[in-house]
Amino acid sequence: MKYKGIIFDFYGTLFFDSKKHYDAWKNFSKILRGKEFSDEEMRNHMFGRTNEDIIAYATGKKPDKELCKKLAKEKESLYRQMCLDDKINFRLAPNAENFLDYLCKRNIPHTIATMSEKDNVDFYIKELNLKKWFDVSKIVYDDGTIPGKPAPDIYQAAAKKLNLKPEECIVFEDALSGIKAAQAAGVEYIVAVASMEDPKLYKNIGCIKQIIKDYNDFDKSVIE
Repeated sequence: MKYKGIIFDFYGTLFFDSKKHYDAWKNFSKILRGKEFSDEEMRNHMFGRTNEDIIAYATGKKPDKELCKKLAKEKESLYRQMCLDDKINFRLAPNAENFLDYLCKRNIPHTIATMSEKDNVDFYIKELNLKKWFDVSKIVYDDGTIPGKPAPDIYQAAAKKLNLKPEECIVFEDALSGIKAAQAAGVEYIVAVASMEDPKLYKNIGCIKQIIKDYNDFDKSVIE
């Protein structure tokens, strides 16, 4: 079998929360620069990026580390409360749990590669019971040393955690910056998860082999 492992992005991929991040950053951008981010800015400069990258873009300069940390914590605290307040939708993506059960039953290596910071990762592990499906020590996140997407580093690191080469992994992504990151890492098979974007956005991107909105739509024959 050519493909031996699965790497998931998290925001908008395993958890359909892009709208929450969208709303949180749009509101927070008013504090940073007095106006909301446009939809195009959100697509090109927000999704898949580190908080430091986003704040630098919004302010037009590299932020002071301590100020960046303070602003990021304020924004993420707002975001986490939005998740907790939306009890109906605070769950994994449609049929993701069934797919994760399948991967565990088949002993197919899998992990998460997210530009989320540790506070959010710990929040997801607790609130969404990620320990049921993941070895949390293999989750790769923004620890301050990994460049934001579209740099390939996070997917290279995730493949290494699985003891696989990037070309042996299938990546599930929703963000264009994340797709570019996976492709730059050497991933040849990418599944675009159209959680918020029109599926047409992903067409004609060569490395995208499947486009799904529900994990039941994934053609598992490539890993069987």
